[in-house]
Amino acid sequence: MPLVRITQQDVRTPEESRQMADIVQDVMLELFAAPPGDRYQILETLPVGSIIAEDTGLGFERSDGVVIIHITQQGRGEEQKKAIYAALSERLAAAGLVREDDLIVSVVENGHEDWSFGRGRAQFLTGEL
Repeated sequence: MPLVRITQQDVRTPEESRQMADIVQDVMLELFAAPPGDRYQILETLPVGSIIAEDTGLGFERSDGVVIIHITQQGRGEEQKKAIYAALSERLAAAGLVREDDLIVSVVENGHEDWSFGRGRAQFLTGEL
């Protein structure tokens, strides 16, 4: 169950932001094998000028439409990660939501002990999940 934080500047409508989140969820289901109904997303919209994202010397031309997608997950391999980077870039650009130069994706790994879904319990460790 990936936890996804989508951070953007205030350049999209609420409908476009929701469409972006839906595309991200589709990629999580398809390429990260997230279970259906397992959607944990944080949509964060900041004022323009709040994200500083340089090109890292790679020649990217960033705009105010920059989006950072931060995925916390467990158990996905290198090939799955590369596949989501490509799929997110292609699908969000094809939908006219994010230019490929404006997309930054970061995947962080954690373990079963790092999750509580409520009631103060570690459901992975207690066997509830």
